Amino acid sequence: MSEYIKFTCEHEVVPAVPFDGFAELNACRQKLRRLGVIGMDADGIGFGNLSIRDGATNGFYITASATGGIFELTPADCARVVAHDFARNWLRCEGSAIASSESLTHAAVYESEAKADAVIHGHNLKLWAALLGHAPTTSKEVEYGTPEMAYEVRRLFKTTDVKSGKIFVMAGHKGGVVTFGKDLEEAFTVLERAIGNE
Repeated sequence: MSEYIKFTCEHEVVPAVPFDGFAELNACRQKLRRLGVIGMDADGIGFGNLSIRDGATNGFYITASATGGIFELTPADCARVVAHDFARNWLRCEGSAIASSESLTHAAVYESEAKADAVIHGHNLKLWAALLGHAPTTSKEVEYGTPEMAYEVRRLFKTTDVKSGKIFVMAGHKGGVVTFGKDLEEAFTVLERAIGNE
């Protein structure tokens, strides 16, 4: 398991197969890589992740932990999150790899917004600084990948206009910005527009 995973993960290793939306996910990743919001940092640590809702459920397919630096993903580089529990800091995933460290954050978006079928978490320090406190923003005391972050995301959906803007900032996760939409194209457009307006 990746050292960056902060939750307990029940992982069932099953053969990796392409899922609906896999080609779209890879195409979106290439655009995000060009924008520099996903990739690999100077220490060789991958950053950024994407997910697609699994049908009408709150389950989802998500890029695996530490895959931000991989140029093109295979199905083996994604995991299917089939269950989660914020209070227990736990999730169950299937696939060849462990789900991203931000899986609980993605789960909170899917639970909070029935119309969200895709989520992007990227890093852009300039955009993050420009939006901090101006867009819906999580508490600066809350770390990424924790139940507390999932609860913060839920709070944003209850107390801010995050549903209309489809973007929020993670104050306690330097550079962390999340967008969502009815598909990856919409989530990407929200992010691209925000970067263009910074």
